Amino acid sequence: MNIPTLPSFRRSQLLIALLAGVGLAAAGVMAQAPADKTATAHAAPAAPAGLETEVAQQREVDLSYAAEAVVEAVRQATVAAQVQGRVVEVRADAGAQVTLGQPLMRIDAREAGENAAAAQAQLVQAKAQYERTRNLVAQKFMSQAALDQAEAAYKAAQAAAGASGATLSHALVTAPIAGIVSERHTELGEMAAPGKPLITVFDPKGMRVIASVPQFKLAEIRKAGKARVEFPESGLWVDATRVEILPAADPRSHTITARLYLPENLAGVIPGMAARAHFVAGQGAKLTVPPGAVLRRGEVTGVYVVDDKNTPHLRQVRLGEAVAGGRLEVLSGIRPGDKVVLDPVKAGIALKQSAATAK
Repeated sequence: MNIPTLPSFRRSQLLIALLAGVGLAAAGVMAQAPADKTATAHAAPAAPAGLETEVAQQREVDLSYAAEAVVEAVRQATVAAQVQGRVVEVRADAGAQVTLGQPLMRIDAREAGENAAAAQAQLVQAKAQYERTRNLVAQKFMSQAALDQAEAAYKAAQAAAGASGATLSHALVTAPIAGIVSERHTELGEMAAPGKPLITVFDPKGMRVIASVPQFKLAEIRKAGKARVEFPESGLWVDATRVEILPAADPRSHTITARLYLPENLAGVIPGMAARAHFVAGQGAKLTVPPGAVLRRGEVTGVYVVDDKNTPHLRQVRLGEAVAGGRLEVLSGIRPGDKVVLDPVKAGIALKQSAATAK
């Protein structure tokens, strides 16, 4: 059997009514006490003093296009193994502060050491052969071609010895930049092989956010030249010091990558954090409220509005995008001139107290 459903907006209205009814009923139970049974009507008492309100009004705000973004370090390097062997020592872990060239890890590269020793022995032999051949050529016992061949073998042995020595030096893994270790990709005792990532270091002084914007917004974003970055979880807003649009689009998503550079040494911002990029295109008037004034209960989003008798009432609202400063645009539900309560929790308590006093 099919059960008819109510439209979403109608359900929200019924939910507000139910919330208000439950609040009044709870307040009545809490306030049960001997009362004057002859009293049949009461004027609605005023809400307790102390509710801070703000008069809703149109404010000049930036008109912008918002895109989801993620934080990354401007300077970040992942060190990969350049020699094969077992990791026998780890000197830095995630979160450690390191300096340029500081030892981070050591690999047991005995095989590389043996190869280096063999290359050195071949170099000694090639050098001796070259010296003998040169003396014999000087005495006319050998041709110039034999000398050229011995010289080529000597130079090849020199190159092989140098390469094997360099490979052996890579057994000690050092920090490529000064900064903080963000991740260690291998554990003590694991085998390292050339190309395997070992450790990642980033410089915390410089951060930026990466956002993907659709190609039809490219001209608008380039024209704006100004952007702000929002961190929704903390409520932080900062102005981007520089906006960089990459010259090529992704052929699969048809989006363009934008880089928004943040002020140096910005506290509380680390790679991987979620952010939102706002590309400013102009200014306009919008009706806004502080985010702390908004009450969210399931499908209901509302604010408390105080009437002429100083009594708060829950008003359902429809919100738009956040604007600079963290304020929220209100598309419907309140009008300019309405007194919006800044603390919905205090407004709810005041409403219950008013209902209890009325009993």
